[in-house]
Amino acid sequence: MRPVPFLLLAGCSALVTPAALPAQDSAPNPVRELLERLHEDAGSLRRASASRERMRRFYEASQASMEALDFDLLDVEGRIDALLGRSHCANERRLLALEEKREAEITSLVPFAGTITGLEEARRRMETIDPEKAAGTVANLGKRVEEARKGEPKADRIQARRAAQKVSALRESLRSWFRFYAGYHPEFSWWVQKPFEKAERELEQYAGYLRDRLAKENEPGAAGLVGDPIGRDGLLAELAHEWVAYAPEELIAAAEKEFAWCEERLREASREMGCGDDVKKALEKVKEDHVPPGKQPDLVRDYAQAAVKFLEERDLITIPDLVKEVWRMEMMAPDRQKVTPYFTGGEVVSVSYPTAEMDHEQKQMSMRGNNRHFCWATVHHEVIPGHHLQLFMAERHRTWRRDFRTAFLVEGWALYWELYLWDLKFARSPEDRVGMLFWRMHRAARIVVSLKFHLGRMKPAEMVDFLVDRVGHEPDGATAEVRRYIGGGYPPLYQAAYLLGGMELRALHQELVGSGRMTDRAFHDAVLRENAIPIEMIRASLTRTKLPRDHAPCWKFLD
Repeated sequence: MRPVPFLLLAGCSALVTPAALPAQDSAPNPVRELLERLHEDAGSLRRASASRERMRRFYEASQASMEALDFDLLDVEGRIDALLGRSHCANERRLLALEEKREAEITSLVPFAGTITGLEEARRRMETIDPEKAAGTVANLGKRVEEARKGEPKADRIQARRAAQKVSALRESLRSWFRFYAGYHPEFSWWVQKPFEKAERELEQYAGYLRDRLAKENEPGAAGLVGDPIGRDGLLAELAHEWVAYAPEELIAAAEKEFAWCEERLREASREMGCGDDVKKALEKVKEDHVPPGKQPDLVRDYAQAAVKFLEERDLITIPDLVKEVWRMEMMAPDRQKVTPYFTGGEVVSVSYPTAEMDHEQKQMSMRGNNRHFCWATVHHEVIPGHHLQLFMAERHRTWRRDFRTAFLVEGWALYWELYLWDLKFARSPEDRVGMLFWRMHRAARIVVSLKFHLGRMKPAEMVDFLVDRVGHEPDGATAEVRRYIGGGYPPLYQAAYLLGGMELRALHQELVGSGRMTDRAFHDAVLRENAIPIEMIRASLTRTKLPRDHAPCWKFLD
């Protein structure tokens, strides 16, 4: 490796010292013990259902411990870990405050919440139960829930959805409380069984009322989609936590530029397929090229093996034999396919393909959406070198960083390979290129629709239309995608993180491999050994940059 001069981090004041890239510090990491204890203690508190206030005090104390470190004595790795630990604790406190604020906004819709949490907290404190008194409390609870429902409360769709989720969680809490005593305490069931049954039934009915009558989630198609946008300030806070030094509007502009690039490449592939500039015709031709029912697992297996062969022939990355040996497949349940219409991966690949109980139209959509060429573009994303290899390495390297796991690296790593394999001519035909471009456009679209949703500039139905009309999704698949984006099961930036993380890694690859400072294999192996931390921090590690105590996000990777 040839020597290189000092470099100035783009937009940053810290100097890069590239000595012995990518050698790691040999000094002990004093932050590691703090982070391992942080992880275990937080887990203990969560398992004990600690109150929001208790968790706030815990993270406040943990952040103070990070602040008390003598930063000047820390090496490169220690500084990265200290900064990430401090950021993690501050973000957890922010999320707790946001959770408290949002819950306060629906207090009038769940006036009985304190009764249920009081019962469960008393049980966790191991207080002696008085069955007769408990029966009276639960009977009164049932009446209050019934009154709340029959009072026909007023709320917008977002608040109603939050309240429905809260009521469902309270119902589970009440059931947990009841199961603890029922059948074990001689008098408990005699007193509490009937009041409990009524209260549980009322909670179920009330959650349904909120969900179906007010939130209207039972409406067909896109009309039933409702989410909870966090606003521009919320997005800026999330981006800062992810160490991304851009405003939402800048990221949308970058995604739209990428989208336009994909559209031009699609027209080129369409012409090669004999479809002229009719991209939709080319997409339709690709979608119809799918395997028959029952053959999808064979396709996934063959494509995974082809990807490994491609990587090894070019010496792009180290693939342990055990990684190739232990991955396996399962078939995705029909209900899950409503939310996840495409296969997912890791050590276990969950194959999404039609099942006998689906109606004819659903079967056709599933096969078209999981055609040969779409799969060629994504099997490697899920298996090797994507999520399976990535998670395998994360379980074996710098495991004390697991609390800092970010979608910008987890999903960004797999998406980076989609970008890089395109550059390496991984596609075998124009049809394969259409498949790869479909997913690349899809990732760009995710940035556009998800950020615009949280900015209040795009509604769920408009998001579905964008995915169908501009990207080429099947209607059911687009609806399932948007339901996943806004349903609350993923962080607000998760969908944007795929392509943005891939673009970060591509920029870092150009900086270190494109300059000749590292080989492909050395770069890819080194990234995997850092664990799934923000990519600006991986950059600091690979370039041996000693970050200052007050370091803030500053890397302009889009430049």
